[in-house]
Amino acid sequence: MRSRSSGFTLIELLVVVAVLGIIASIGIASYSGYVSSTKMKSTENVMRQIALGQTEYYSQNGVYFTNGSSCKPDSKSSEDIETKVLGGSKSIVDKNKSPAEAISGYWICVQNHSSNYEIVARDADDPKGCEVKLTANNEIKRSSKC
Repeated sequence: MRSRSSGFTLIELLVVVAVLGIIASIGIASYSGYVSSTKMKSTENVMRQIALGQTEYYSQNGVYFTNGSSCKPDSKSSEDIETKVLGGSKSIVDKNKSPAEAISGYWICVQNHSSNYEIVARDADDPKGCEVKLTANNEIKRSSKC
C-alpha cells in the first residue's frame, strides 16, 4: 500500500523562504533609498523657502539674517531661522518631541558668505555625513557623502 502525502517537502518550503528573503531585501534597499532622497528634496524645498524669507528679512532690516560666519546646523540655529526668517512656521524643528527633532531629517543654518549668505543643511542623524548648501544665487551644492 502506498500512502499519498498532501503536504510540501522541506526543500520546497526552503526555496519559498529563500525567494521571499531575496524579494524583501530588494524592497528594503529600494525603500531606504527612496526615504533618504525624499528627505533631501524636502530639505531643499525648505532651503528655498528660507531664501525667499531672506528677501523679506533684507527689505525689513537692511541685512540678511545669518547664524554667524561659520555656523553649525543644529536645533537652535534651525529654531532661529523659523522664528526670524520663516515667520514662526514649523517646517524645520519638531518641538513637540524631546529632544527636538528635525522634521525633514536635516538641521539648517544660515552663514555669512562673502557679502551675502549661504544656507547650510546637515543630516541630523549624522553630523559628519551629508551636507547640502544653497547659495544666494539659488545654486544647490551637495557634499560627496550625499
